Amino acid sequence: QVQLAESGGGSVQAGDSLRLSCASPGRTLGSYVMGWFRQAPGKEREFVAVISWSGERTWYSDSVRGRFTVSRDNSNNAVYLQMDSLKSEDTAVYYCAADFPFAEGKSEVAYWSPSPSDYRYWGRGTQVTVSS
Repeated sequence: QVQLAESGGGSVQAGDSLRLSCASPGRTLGSYVMGWFRQAPGKEREFVAVISWSGERTWYSDSVRGRFTVSRDNSNNAVYLQMDSLKSEDTAVYYCAADFPFAEGKSEVAYWSPSPSDYRYWGRGTQVTVSS
C-alpha cells in the first residue's frame, strides 16, 4: 500500500504561482510513475501532469503546458508541481497519484497513462483556489 500526502495548496490571485508537493512516508516513490490530477466542482477528475520514474520524461495536459512543471526528487522521496501564471480555471482540488511500478525492461516513454482510473494510489488532495 502506498500512502500519499499532498501539500502546498492555497488561495491566490490570477497570475500568481504555487508549488504543490507530494510525499509518501516510508515509501520509495522513485519506484512509481507519479501523476498530478485535479477535480473542479461538478467536473470529472482530469489529468494535469505525469512524470516518469527517473524524471526524464514528463507529460502535460494542453491546458497547463507551458505554465506548470512537474518534477521529482527521488533522493528525498518527493514529487512537485510548480504552477505559474495561474488562472481562475485552475481552481480545483489537486491530487497526486502513483502507479506503474518500476519494471526492468519497461520503456519510460510508453509506461504511463493520463487516465485517473489507471492509478491505484492516491492522496487526499489539496485545494487550489485562484481568484480573478
